[in-house]
Amino acid sequence: MAKDTHENLIVGLDLGTTKICAVIAEVLPDDLINVIGVGVKPSKGLRKGVVVNIENTIESVKAAVTEAERMAGVTVGSVFAGIAGGHIKGINSHGVIAVSRKDKEINQDDVDRVVDAAKAIALPLDREVIHVIPQEYIVDNQDGINEPVGMSGVRLEAEVHIVTGAVTSVQNIIKSVERGGYAVEDIVLQPLASAEAVLSPDERELGVILVDIGGGTTDIAVFVDGSLWHSSVLAIGGNQLTSDIAIGLRTPNHEAEEIKRTFGCAMVSMVEEGQEISVPGIGGRLARTLPRRELAEIIQPRMEEIFELVDMEIKKNGFEEKAAAGVVLTGGASLLAGTEHLAEEILQAPVRVGQPKNITGMIDIVTAPQYSTAVGLIRFGSQSRPAGRPPRFLNERNLFHRTLERMKEWFSDYF
Repeated sequence: MAKDTHENLIVGLDLGTTKICAVIAEVLPDDLINVIGVGVKPSKGLRKGVVVNIENTIESVKAAVTEAERMAGVTVGSVFAGIAGGHIKGINSHGVIAVSRKDKEINQDDVDRVVDAAKAIALPLDREVIHVIPQEYIVDNQDGINEPVGMSGVRLEAEVHIVTGAVTSVQNIIKSVERGGYAVEDIVLQPLASAEAVLSPDERELGVILVDIGGGTTDIAVFVDGSLWHSSVLAIGGNQLTSDIAIGLRTPNHEAEEIKRTFGCAMVSMVEEGQEISVPGIGGRLARTLPRRELAEIIQPRMEEIFELVDMEIKKNGFEEKAAAGVVLTGGASLLAGTEHLAEEILQAPVRVGQPKNITGMIDIVTAPQYSTAVGLIRFGSQSRPAGRPPRFLNERNLFHRTLERMKEWFSDYF
């Protein structure tokens, strides 16, 4: 296998509850992503987006990245890793500074200072800032400004969205990847990555709600006027559906997962009378034939619960009237028949299923909702990686040390 010498190669690593997915790609002109390697392995060490067995996670990471390397014919040294889990919290913050120079012209230093002022919030010592995302700038009470550099003013304000996570959860993700032999260029919130892959600029501007239904979590991201204004992670996902099916139909979990993917439907009314499915038994018992409607009767209540929780989260934060472009579903569970229609009924908004766009190469593999996060990590990495910097160990020192410092503070405070 040839050693990778292409600095424009980027690796997205989606550490999910159900699967670990690695995608190797290069970003071509016109913002086109050329996927040259894909590796998918079962995730054995995560639960609801959080590492619960680090050795198993390391094995899954190594296996997924190695499979992608073999397909691409390269070796890689670093990845952009996704993070989710119930510990993730998003908050909006406000910062203000005075422009003190005589000419009153705002420069990049002023922008950096006002963002620093906005992110100077009191955080518990066991939490770490993952992202600080500017939403808009205000110059002398004139709001809605995206790029204030070059403007004249005496008062500069910034609205930002801050994403935080538990220090230990972040560190366990980093440790799992590094002990697998790869550096972490950056940790990226999974719904933010998925948004990069499936949302259009028009949807972001009009206002849109992204709902990424994964195996262990359902991730929500709300975009208004082109910027992220709300993010949250619900600790419920497709694995609960599989568990319900296994219990309700009295069949092994792996068989329940296959039944869900092949015959599952989120709405009982969409299943025709007379359709039947074969259900394998447990412990050597014979397979049984059951009506397909019985499967839908198990799935629909759980899917309703997921969308009702999403609806509560949106309304609680006051965004139900700000998403003119509606809702975009992605993630593996969005592939269930009837999911789009059920979501429209509960959320009372237009809904579409999103999948990665602007892709070439292995499009037959990755143009599916379950690859949204991994492909989005590629796009996020291409935007955040400074030009001319080598991919390996790009942000490792900054990311590792700031997380380590937070852990030291936390341990010294409690022990």
